[in-house]
Amino acid sequence: MVPKFKRKTDYNEIIYDNNHWTLISKYRMNAKKILYALIKSKLTPSIYGSVARGDVTKNSDIDIIILEVFSSFQIESSLERLDIPVQNRYIIQATPSHAIKAYIELDSVTTISFPLTRLYKVEREFYKFGGEINLEQIDSNKRVHGVDKRLMLIEPTKTGHIERGISGIENYVAKIIGISTQTVLNRVNILQKREETGRTGVFIKKFVPINLTFELVLKKLADKNPAVRRRLKNV
Repeated sequence: MVPKFKRKTDYNEIIYDNNHWTLISKYRMNAKKILYALIKSKLTPSIYGSVARGDVTKNSDIDIIILEVFSSFQIESSLERLDIPVQNRYIIQATPSHAIKAYIELDSVTTISFPLTRLYKVEREFYKFGGEINLEQIDSNKRVHGVDKRLMLIEPTKTGHIERGISGIENYVAKIIGISTQTVLNRVNILQKREETGRTGVFIKKFVPINLTFELVLKKLADKNPAVRRRLKNV
């Protein structure tokens, strides 16, 4: 179901109960083992989304990101060393102009993604828009501001969070999160179009067999697809 967006007048204060605090801790503990493995390999992973903001539910995902272009071998080797199993592997590109990314599904809720081509500024800021946190911040129990799929700004408090619709306060949202107002406007536009059309499809979603590297499969895609070749020129 496509989330319904809130009006700018919508404002709620949410108080977390003990079960909610326990759920946050559970998600973050599950993520920390993976973050440790990646950091040991000189990588710089983060988590974004509800686990970073704190407004988790039983249906939340653990979305781990690496925002620089690294060899997929370096990333996957770090998982192998700690016997972290991999379920599925994909190459995904949202549109022909977007960065091409690798996605590693570890289980039904945990995904590692990393770019195979350089991220543009607006793509980098997308993760901050949704809330982004690193291992050091997790260890200090920090929660960060971010916007959820309903276009509600989540502002952490000592007892839970405040949420408010971002329509009409885009400049404030950009300032408090630390991104450009243009990125906020772009994300609002994209998510509103998705609500109107009901489409959440992507330009490319290619399964990567376990015996092939992401880079090799990407090369084969580029050999057949001119749009992929053009995007690779901007690596």
